[in-house]
Amino acid sequence: MNFMWLKFALQNTLRNRRRSLVTVSIAALGSAGILLAGGFALYTYESLAEAAARDSGHLVLGQPAQFTGDEETPLQHGLDNATELRRQLLADPAVRNVLPKIEFSGLISNGDKSIVMMGLGVEPDSEFAVKGPFLTVKAGAVLASGSKDPEVMLGDALARNLKAQPGSSLTLLASTSDGALNAMDVRVKGIFATGTPEIDKRLVYADIATAQRLLGSQKVSSLGVFLSRMDQTQPMQAQLAKAYPALTVQTWQDQAFFYQSVRDLYNRIFGALGLIIGVIVVFVVTNAMSMAIIERTREIGTLRALGTLPRQLLRTLSLEGMVLGGVGALAGSAIALAVSVFLLLVPIDMPPPPGRSVGYPLNITVDPLMYLATIAAMVLLTMAASAWVARKTVNMPVVDALAHT
Repeated sequence: MNFMWLKFALQNTLRNRRRSLVTVSIAALGSAGILLAGGFALYTYESLAEAAARDSGHLVLGQPAQFTGDEETPLQHGLDNATELRRQLLADPAVRNVLPKIEFSGLISNGDKSIVMMGLGVEPDSEFAVKGPFLTVKAGAVLASGSKDPEVMLGDALARNLKAQPGSSLTLLASTSDGALNAMDVRVKGIFATGTPEIDKRLVYADIATAQRLLGSQKVSSLGVFLSRMDQTQPMQAQLAKAYPALTVQTWQDQAFFYQSVRDLYNRIFGALGLIIGVIVVFVVTNAMSMAIIERTREIGTLRALGTLPRQLLRTLSLEGMVLGGVGALAGSAIALAVSVFLLLVPIDMPPPPGRSVGYPLNITVDPLMYLATIAAMVLLTMAASAWVARKTVNMPVVDALAHT
């Protein structure tokens, strides 16, 4: 019986093919727009999350004061048992690697010019292997352990200001953990770019041993814990917080303050876009169904006279809206899927966002749940619009409907 009513609805939509085609086209474009915008937002969220986790680690361990207070001297709130703590963390099979990090600041000089620097002490062999291509090497090579002379890597803007090239000799000047000043001669191993010009003007990479020697301490600022999967972050945070109650365990989200801001902004933008598209589709379907119902008022009156119940007519007209919305949503999903696959096969770069000097690939995430939700929402909206328009006509007195011109 239900199939019969659906067949009637399908045949009715074909009575005016041009109008039905316009309605289906609007629903298809609306569905495609929602899916492409939503897919772009999801891709942006995933990219930001991966970049943040790759930069700091899925989890970051440190002294509580390291995350809440300022240091009067370098490594004042650092970890002094980092080697043993790292060994314990690596014993967990869910932990892929643990990277120590030292944050310091000071001056870097070529003898004629001194510039304020932001320094990062890292373990070279693990840092660049685990994190992957998180920076672009412009000249020279990345740091490596076992070098006889202290070596550093410079941001490309900083290197230009100091007129430094791979092999150049520079001097680092910083306060030690005791509050004294210490200077160290270093050799430039490589020049890199992070894609953020302001960072490239100040950033200096050194190996852990060089940073500790410069600061006069064996401590490290924090330990970055890299897990096998992103979804292990919350359970592992709870596990480590219980195992090390004296330490603070932060997630990559705590470190990436911009992530939630960008997500909230995109949610508002694409939420408003989806609402506007939904309203447009409802108005188009409402207009199409209004015209169809006005043209068929006498037909509806005849069906009422033959014994067809108002709720049966309302069901048929709602099914017509469902057919129009369903076909449009499926066509829109096919368009969105085709565009998403095309962008994977033919890469297109977006222009650099504010504050960066390099763009990023334009990709669209294909999320089955989002596709199903969009199709369902489009079908429900068109059915509701059709039922709302038809409710007055199907309940019109039979005599009035038959006399309609």
